Amino acid sequence: MAFSVEIDGWKTNIRFSSSHLLPGHKKCGFLHGHSYAIHSHVYGEKDEQGYVIDFSLLKSTLKEIADPLDHRTLIPEKNEYVVVAEKEIRINAEGKKYVFPRDDCVLLPFESITAENLALYILEELLKKIDLPKNVRKIEIGVDEGFGQSAMVEKILG
Repeated sequence: MAFSVEIDGWKTNIRFSSSHLLPGHKKCGFLHGHSYAIHSHVYGEKDEQGYVIDFSLLKSTLKEIADPLDHRTLIPEKNEYVVVAEKEIRINAEGKKYVFPRDDCVLLPFESITAENLALYILEELLKKIDLPKNVRKIEIGVDEGFGQSAMVEKILG
């Protein structure tokens, strides 16, 4: 029998507010921000204690991943318009120049900062930080870019 455990980031305060831009995008090419929430679904069988996964471990780890993103500008380090220097990060695109203090930014390993890429980043960080129990079969991470706009990624395990 399969069970699932769900974490709702809005209700459990696993949230962060960040700014970003998507160079070349008609609407999102301007610097703007969102209030994000992280959600998770973990699927599997119950272990000998009756858990799929410990809620507190999952919540604290997701919060640990979200906190460094809060009140930062998210920068795609693989974007052709991004120049990373020692003390600043520059973006030159569409005739606009942005200069950010490096300490105000988080570099993420993508070409663009989308909700899909944020969900993937959070999933990868989660898998680095905790050893999922062997009874866990699938994990989904969702990122809301405000209410009603979500992107999800899933990983099937073992």
